[in-house]
Amino acid sequence: MELLAPSGSVVERWQGSVTLSGDPVSVPVDWSGRSAGSPGIYRVRMRAVSRDAGPPPTTSEVEEVEQSWEISVGAPAAPNLPHFAPMPVGRDQRADVGTSQIAPAPASLPYTVYFGNLHSQTNHSDGGGDLASCKGAQDPQTGKFGPDAAYAYAREKGLDMLFTSEHNHMYDGSDGTNPNADVGAAKARYQSGLATAASFTKAHHGFLAIYGLEWGVINNGGHLNIFNSPELLGWEKNAKGELVADTLTPRSDYAALYTLMRKRGWIGQFNHPAITGQFIVNGVPLAYTRDGDQVMALCEVLNSTAFSNNDSETETRRSNFEMACNKLLEAGYHVAFSSDQDNHCANWGASYTNRTAVLIPAHKPLTQASFLQAVKARRVFATMDKNSQLVLTANSHIMGERFVNKGPLTLTVHFASSTGKSVASVAVMEGVPGRGGSVSQLSATGVTTITPAPGEHFYYAKVTQNDGNILWSAPVWVRQAAGPKPARKR
Repeated sequence: MELLAPSGSVVERWQGSVTLSGDPVSVPVDWSGRSAGSPGIYRVRMRAVSRDAGPPPTTSEVEEVEQSWEISVGAPAAPNLPHFAPMPVGRDQRADVGTSQIAPAPASLPYTVYFGNLHSQTNHSDGGGDLASCKGAQDPQTGKFGPDAAYAYAREKGLDMLFTSEHNHMYDGSDGTNPNADVGAAKARYQSGLATAASFTKAHHGFLAIYGLEWGVINNGGHLNIFNSPELLGWEKNAKGELVADTLTPRSDYAALYTLMRKRGWIGQFNHPAITGQFIVNGVPLAYTRDGDQVMALCEVLNSTAFSNNDSETETRRSNFEMACNKLLEAGYHVAFSSDQDNHCANWGASYTNRTAVLIPAHKPLTQASFLQAVKARRVFATMDKNSQLVLTANSHIMGERFVNKGPLTLTVHFASSTGKSVASVAVMEGVPGRGGSVSQLSATGVTTITPAPGEHFYYAKVTQNDGNILWSAPVWVRQAAGPKPARKR
């Protein structure tokens, strides 16, 4: 583990190993704080390798993990951000039952913000565990609670939407291969989930229940969500050779899956992506394909721990996937950031205050169609604080857009908090789609004006609040046309 100064230099380094036996382990690290030097936003970066006991593993058997978190040391000067009137929030509109038009806030952007959790499980796969006894994933289809309970719980907790993303290979009732699987029952279970979501949404104004698939496996695979598939996808077969799904999708063949998703018009999210060993195409992890770029709209930048049974939004364990999402952006994917909980216990959306937020145009209700339109447009931000908002604009364009620019480009960070939180730091990040390099920080100011070099670029904003919670905007993608000599950054 390393402590990095705002300049990127390593201030201090720790190294060690620990034996894991299945339960979470905490490793204390001694640090007085005196060695850091001047006040500022420092970064703690952990690189870890895990393997089973026994002979030395091959390269493909080694799992590498890298996590990075920013911390405030001392009292760094707070950045200046332009005034931003918060946009209306979906959960505040529920009293207006029957109202289909929501007016925008004066002097704000013409959108309503809807906060939700786009990654969770119920007893249709390995979730829905009773909080009194839940400590991890459930045996498939044995959890106490199903999608109907999940939607009701999330709505009661103030969420505007919940996606129950069931593991596609568990509809046979196992985490492996079930030779006695009932194909008809598996297909019926999937259809019942879709019907439950539709009926709950219809009966509860202002809440969107979404049901679908978390496709893939972790080992030699990678999990991704498909938000709008009416078909059960799979590869498992029973002893009769019958496919336990509506449509065959070969295990870990991501290129073929992306192509099918494009043909069907389905939209997806990369779940908790790792920097190595996942979403492999032609031997390349996090590999770009044209079809994949068309259908993969979101990338989870943060998850609270999947096996939390916390129901008071105070979970302390969470994981950051910004580096893997950045690799996807640098590969050429057009993905916005999301922040979910991957709930396996019956605490859907309640383990922490993190949310995925989508911007729906004012005067439009939250529906399956308007949600998908917003996701396709990448009008999404990720937040660790359900009471804060973050939007990046570029000249007259809002985050998620792709446009051609000539001359200066002004990037503006818009932040609002309904609970009085302030900003400890702001970072405007930049990269080049298709380059396969590294994303770097462009500026630490609320308003940045540059003239980019001719060619393709993307930019996104990251804000750290004074309580340590972080928000990520969606990127903007800019094709800079040839023009006058680049202006200096200010």
